[in-house]
Amino acid sequence: MRTQASTRRVWIAALAALAIAFGLATAQAQEPVPQIEILTTTEAYDPIRYEAAFMVADTWRELGFEVIVRPLEFSTLLERFYDQQDFDVTILGWSGRVDRLDPQHFLSTLDSRQTSLGSNNPGGYSNPEYDALFDAQAAEFDADARRAIVLEMQELVAPDAPLVVLYHRDEVIAYNETRWTDMVTMAGEGLYNEWTPLEVTPLTDDRVLTIGSPQEPDTLNPLDSTSVWGWKWMRMYYDKLVRLSPEIEPLPWAAATITAVDDVTIDITLREGMTFHDGEPVTAEDVKFTFDYYVDQDFGYFRAFLTPIESVEVTGPLGVRFNLSTPFAPFITVTLSQIPILPAHIWSGIDNPADLAPDQIPQVGSGPFQFDRYDRGEYKRLNVYPQHFAAADIDIEAVEMIVYADSEGVFTGMQTGELDMTAWRMEPGQIPLAEANDDLVVVSVPDFGYFHMTWNLRRSPFDNVAARRALTMATDRQHMVNVLLDGRGEVGSSVVAPVNAFWHNPFTERFDYDMEAARAELEGAGFTWNAEGRIVAP
Repeated sequence: MRTQASTRRVWIAALAALAIAFGLATAQAQEPVPQIEILTTTEAYDPIRYEAAFMVADTWRELGFEVIVRPLEFSTLLERFYDQQDFDVTILGWSGRVDRLDPQHFLSTLDSRQTSLGSNNPGGYSNPEYDALFDAQAAEFDADARRAIVLEMQELVAPDAPLVVLYHRDEVIAYNETRWTDMVTMAGEGLYNEWTPLEVTPLTDDRVLTIGSPQEPDTLNPLDSTSVWGWKWMRMYYDKLVRLSPEIEPLPWAAATITAVDDVTIDITLREGMTFHDGEPVTAEDVKFTFDYYVDQDFGYFRAFLTPIESVEVTGPLGVRFNLSTPFAPFITVTLSQIPILPAHIWSGIDNPADLAPDQIPQVGSGPFQFDRYDRGEYKRLNVYPQHFAAADIDIEAVEMIVYADSEGVFTGMQTGELDMTAWRMEPGQIPLAEANDDLVVVSVPDFGYFHMTWNLRRSPFDNVAARRALTMATDRQHMVNVLLDGRGEVGSSVVAPVNAFWHNPFTERFDYDMEAARAELEGAGFTWNAEGRIVAP
């Protein structure tokens, strides 16, 4: 006769067997981490980013991830990344435009309020402590106190590996010195900046400055463009209240005077006699309309610059008052230097500007150049606007850009004399050939922009911080700089570049290339590998 104790032992053994069986079944049912798709540019558009993606894929496969690389045409890549947020991992870049020497823009790319479609944080990183510091630094007018907050922000996010700053690539460009002098070179922008067309002097009878680029604007819609190649062109025919000088000092431009009444009140007086390219006068009503319109449309690309604006008042035919909800240190140097003045008599009738077809987009500004022609994928041209207040000091009659299929086409155009200057970096192998050409001057400036690899934190495995840290450790960025860039650049560590020394924190956690450390990071977080060597999430 079985005792009660022996019956209990039988039940315990049976339950243990069931538990073991269930555990084995669960383990067998575990699926490997889903295949990772890396989106990058085509080889013709940017061979460096193209090759970098395949380098990354190779080392990630060594860790046990299944990875594919999908090159896309640039405008399609931007749409997938910004407008749809339909990606696993994307390799793109942020240009070092002059306004971005102030860290506001780059810091905003990790602000959780910038995660909606079309905004500047498509990866979806969210950290309430970071957001609070972001607001605090923007409201701090004392430069040293603001710097301390900016350094703290970089230290705070580094362990989270919210993205990988791959490298900062030197801007190496060229121009034809037999045809032009007085070229303007600017940090982060090289020759293709907003001052070169205003300052350059022709050495021949040809007064058309011809620029070559493989870069195509995503759009010339000022309410939809999220590409620097759209804005670098548009800023020549739209005026802003402020322009940043070649020395990165804010200069009143469309504004005759700028007066800070207090920390949250700024008064502007416009220049007299300004007109739009259709002959209509530029008034304070146009300025108020522009800023109200951008705020109402909630244009994500400019959101971080516009959020502090509580209201805009017209104080006279040429007078405007900005009332801010909170002090905003970059207001004059960033907000006023980036928002283009739109003609209210045209845009006020457009309810959904982002939906405009290319042939419906108004191209009327008030800038020193006026829109003439745009043949997508081929050619663009702007003519000097004779009625502009700066026109008398401009020695050229037009700026044209020839768009090539790739950087090799641009380089050939420089070698044959078809082009006067490049708008985009030369590839490493082209640089010594350009230096050997007696007609060309090669210019190199450091870049405070960066090329990044951003993951979609809404998807597995990127929602796991250990996976992000491990994948960063498994990315050989030094090899990219040494081999792909031929040493003309620097490994990235923060969204604020080392060359921007005042704002850069050199003491944040770094993730050097280390496959053993990457594997240990995954093991410590509970990742395992199946019989085929594929990695399995905890």
